[in-house]
Amino acid sequence: MRLSKLFKNAPTTNVTGLCFDSRKVKEGNVYFCLPGIMHDGHEFISQAVENGAICVVYSKELTREQMPEGAIYIRVDNVTDAMNQVARIFYSKPSDKMLMYGVTGTNGKSTITNIIRNIRNLKEPCGYIGTIAIEYGNVRLQPDLTTPDALFLQEKLSEMVRHGMKACALEVSSHGLAQHRVDGIDFDVAIFTNLTYDHLDYHGTMESYFEAKSLLFSQRVKPDGIAILNIDDAKYEDLCKISQARVISYGIEKECDYRAININIYSDCTKFDLIYRGKTYPVTTNLVAMYNVYNLLAAIAALNETDMDLELILQACRKLDQIDGRMEQINLGQPFHVIVDFAHTPDGMEQMLQFGRKIAKNHKVISVFGSAGKRDVHKRKVFGELADKYADYIILTEDDPRDEDPAQIADQIKEGIKNTNQVFIQNRYEAIRQAIESADKGDVVLLLGKGDEPFIYREEGRAPYMGDNKIAKECILKYSKYASECTDTQEEKKS
Repeated sequence: MRLSKLFKNAPTTNVTGLCFDSRKVKEGNVYFCLPGIMHDGHEFISQAVENGAICVVYSKELTREQMPEGAIYIRVDNVTDAMNQVARIFYSKPSDKMLMYGVTGTNGKSTITNIIRNIRNLKEPCGYIGTIAIEYGNVRLQPDLTTPDALFLQEKLSEMVRHGMKACALEVSSHGLAQHRVDGIDFDVAIFTNLTYDHLDYHGTMESYFEAKSLLFSQRVKPDGIAILNIDDAKYEDLCKISQARVISYGIEKECDYRAININIYSDCTKFDLIYRGKTYPVTTNLVAMYNVYNLLAAIAALNETDMDLELILQACRKLDQIDGRMEQINLGQPFHVIVDFAHTPDGMEQMLQFGRKIAKNHKVISVFGSAGKRDVHKRKVFGELADKYADYIILTEDDPRDEDPAQIADQIKEGIKNTNQVFIQNRYEAIRQAIESADKGDVVLLLGKGDEPFIYREEGRAPYMGDNKIAKECILKYSKYASECTDTQEEKKS
């Protein structure tokens, strides 16, 4: 693409790509001098030009020495804003060519976006970008961030269009909104799940956290789009006031557009009645736990409001694809429950522990979890208090400790544990093994915090990790009291 198509009054020089990391600049790229938390992109102009940048977009005053020859220099008021708009043009405005669903909130983003993708695919091809993966057609990529940077995001959306995607479900994190990663996208549908305690290490206060989330509804959803809001959340009214799109409500406790009543939750399914426009629709789904009723309502509302037949949606809800690491029930024939979940917030932890307690009945709840290093330390004691309330046996372990001592993190969690037996096993594999070895018939083993993540952050950086779900399967077959029965079951399935 010509530089003149990206900037007014610019030369017709050919542009090969866009980049904000001077180390990754290639011949013919436009380099954006982004201000960062640790470093300022203006400091690396020389490196960018040396690597082949043909244009440098900057905002600060530069001296002649800071502007090496061989590049075109374009000064703007805000480099981030310019990069978003240029990326949108360079990649041919891909989000304008798809139906864009954006989901934000503390919990539920991955589940809702995956439900939307699964069911939307029954009508037309739909992509997905989020914590779990980047998926479109037969392509599946491992993401680095829940909401990628603006350049990567526009590139992937462009690839989705080329692969025939007609819609995309995108997880929109508070970080992504605060850092303007989605400013080049106008969403047709914006969905809000809930707002509970999380990410205060970055946002500082709950007010700032909510302000970041609210940007999706005040700025990024199209005025003629749809805002799908949880009426049972305390921030519902605030979002209604600022939303520039038509509001559709969902919930359980209050009258709303999509309401679930008569809810019955079992260990392997959930049944409820959906009230919509005065009619009652019976719903059965393989999703379990109360929070998944909310997630399902949000997805149903989003899909139905974008011209999918309600009966078709509800039929698809009966057997949704298992989302790896999200309320993933591991069943290899063992007579006890093993559930893997990404829960890493106080609200998410409590929801999982409550569900475990409900299905365990008179049997044990064995919980395995830790708390991330270099993240909000205040929730650690809360995690201990929640596990103390619902679990019968607690195994504390590492969870992305980074350069913190996992034992010290565990000690902070222990401050909230007063009555429940607990042990600290630093190696997460061994912690999961211990939980599964100690499980008896009817017990519930909850593996919380990592889900299916194939990596773990330790002091030396990002290290490979099997994922809690894969470890659980291996331990059931190798170390469970019922391993031989499980092996026999697996052999029968193969034959």
